Amino acid sequence: MGEMVMAGYGLDKAVRASGSFDTPCGALLRELEQIWTEIGEREQDKDRMFLELETECMHVYRRKVDSASAERAQLRQSLMAKEAELKALVASIGENTTRFKVDEKRTSLKDQLAAVTPLLEELRAKKEERIKQISNVQSQIEKIKAQISDHGYQNYDACVKQLSDDHDLSTRRISDLQMQLRNLQKEKSDRLQKVFVYVDEVHGLCAVLGMDFSETVKEVHPSLHGTNSENSTNISDSTLEGLTQTILKLKAEKKTRVLKLQEIVEKLHKLWNLMESAEQERRQFAKVTAVLGSSEEEITSPGILSLETIQETEEEVERLTKQKASRMKELVLKKRLELEDVCRNAHMEPDMNTAPEKIIALIDSGLVDPCELLSSIEVQIAKANEESLTRKDIMERVDKWLSACDEETWLEEYNQDDNRYSAGRGAHLNLKRAEKARILVQKIPTMIDNLIAKTFAWEDERNVPFLYDGVRLVAILEEQKLRRAQREEDKRRCRDQKKLQSLLLREKELIFGSKPSPRKTNSFNRRMSNHHSNGNGTGFMTPVPRRVSAGSATPELLTPRSYSGRYNNYFKENRRLTAAPLNFSAVSKEDSMSSFASISGSEPDSPLYLH
Repeated sequence: MGEMVMAGYGLDKAVRASGSFDTPCGALLRELEQIWTEIGEREQDKDRMFLELETECMHVYRRKVDSASAERAQLRQSLMAKEAELKALVASIGENTTRFKVDEKRTSLKDQLAAVTPLLEELRAKKEERIKQISNVQSQIEKIKAQISDHGYQNYDACVKQLSDDHDLSTRRISDLQMQLRNLQKEKSDRLQKVFVYVDEVHGLCAVLGMDFSETVKEVHPSLHGTNSENSTNISDSTLEGLTQTILKLKAEKKTRVLKLQEIVEKLHKLWNLMESAEQERRQFAKVTAVLGSSEEEITSPGILSLETIQETEEEVERLTKQKASRMKELVLKKRLELEDVCRNAHMEPDMNTAPEKIIALIDSGLVDPCELLSSIEVQIAKANEESLTRKDIMERVDKWLSACDEETWLEEYNQDDNRYSAGRGAHLNLKRAEKARILVQKIPTMIDNLIAKTFAWEDERNVPFLYDGVRLVAILEEQKLRRAQREEDKRRCRDQKKLQSLLLREKELIFGSKPSPRKTNSFNRRMSNHHSNGNGTGFMTPVPRRVSAGSATPELLTPRSYSGRYNNYFKENRRLTAAPLNFSAVSKEDSMSSFASISGSEPDSPLYLH
C-alpha cells in the first residue's frame, strides 16, 4: 500500500533516484508504512503524510540542486575568470598560446580548473619576474634620463606600480628597453667622458692662468669637484653647456693674457738688449720669455699667465725703463755707432742729421725725446741693413776689382825688382803669384765694364744713384777707365821716346865709328845721369828728361815708383774711391827694361847683350 501511495504521489521517482527500495531510504519507507499500518492510520492520512514527506524531500533536493547549481556557476565563473586571466597573461607576456591552451574535451569543470590553475600560477610567476626585470631596466633608464635631463628621479616602487597595470610584458619589450638602456648607457658614458675631458681642459687652463680650479668648476656644478664616483658626477646638458662656456671664457682670457704678456716680453727683450743686462738677471724671467716664440697651444706651464707673473714682468719693464731714461744718451750714441759701422761696412754715408755732436746737442736741449731719437736711429739701421743686402752683389764685385788692383800694384813693384829672378827663398812662390796676377790684371777692364753694367741696372731698378763712400760708383769707374786709357797712351808715348833715344844712341855710335865698350858705356850713362840730376853738363848729346809729352794730363816724371805709390795709396791705405782727378803716368817694367837695354845693352854681363 505504501509503495503504491509513493508511486502514486511520485515517491517512485525518489525511490528510483535512491536506487531501489533496497536502499536505506526504501527500507525506512517500508518500516514507516508498517508502523502506520500497525497504528491504524487511514490511507488518506498515510497519503497526506507521504505527500508531506515527499514535499519535504523535494525541498531538500531543491536545496541540494540549487546549491550544486550555484557551485557549478561559481566554478564556471572561476574557470572563465582564470581563462580570461590566462589569456591576458599569455597576451601580456607574449608566450606561445598552444602551450597554455585548456583542453576543451574535459567535461568536468573541476578538471578544467585543475588544468588551468598551474598554468595560471606559472604565468603569474613569470609575470612577476618580467615585471621585476622590466622595472629594473626601466628604473635604470629613468635614472640615466634623470641624470641627462637634470630632472628628479622616479623611485623603484613607483616604477613597479606603474608596470603592474602595463599590458605589455613581452620579451620584445624587454629587448627594446634593454636596447634603449644600452643606448642611454653609451650616451651616459660619452657624456661622462666629455665631462672629464672638459674638466681636464678647465684644470689645465686654470693652472696656466693661475686661477682656482675648484671654485671655477663649482660655479658650473658642485658635483664636478671633490668626488670620484661616476654616478655622482652631473652629466646634464646644462653642465656640458656650462663647461663649454667656461672653457671659451678661459680660452679668451688666456688669449688676452698671452698677447699682453708677449707685448711686455718684447719690451723686456728690447730693454735687455739696450741695457746689456747680465745673463743672471735675464734668467729670472726665462720661463716668461719662452712665451714670445710660442703659440697659445704650446703655453702650458703652470702659472705662466697668472696675474702675479704678468705684474712682476710689468714691474721689471718699468724698472728697466727708468734705468733706460738715465742712460738714454749713451744708448743713442751707441746705436749711432752701430749705424756708422753698418754704413762703413757697406760703404754708405750715414744720415748726418743724427751725427753724434747733433745728438748730444738735441738731448741736452730737451727739444727731442731720446726714445724717439733712438727709434729713428733703429729705423735707419734697419734701412741700412736692408740696403746693404741689395748692394751685396755689387760690393762683392767691387772687392774683387780692388783686389785685382792690389795685385796689379804688387805686380808692378815685383817687375821693378832687379833680383826677382834670383834663386832666393820664396822666389818660386812670387813667380807663381806674378803669373796669376798678370792673368788677373788682364781681366780688370772686363771687371770694370761688368761692374758699370750692374751698377746701372741697380740704379734703374731703384731710381737712385749707387754711392760708394758718398761718391757715385759709376763716376769712379768711368774715371778709372779714362785713366787706364790715358795710362796706356802714356806707355805708348814712352815707348816711342825710348825708340827715339835708341836711334840717337846709334847715331852717336856711328859718329865715333865704333861701339863703345861696356866700361865706357857705363861711364857715359853715369855722365848722362849726373847731367840729368844737375841740370847741366858737357855730354855729347842734349839730355832728354823723361817727362810726359805736352798732351799728357800731368807734367810729372814717368817713373814707375811714383805711379805705384799713388796707386797703393788709392786702393790699399784709404780704400775709399773719390771723384778727384788722379795722376796715372806709370811705366811697366817691360818698358823700363827695354829702355835700359837700349842704353846699356853693350855690357857683356847684361842679359840683353847683343853679339
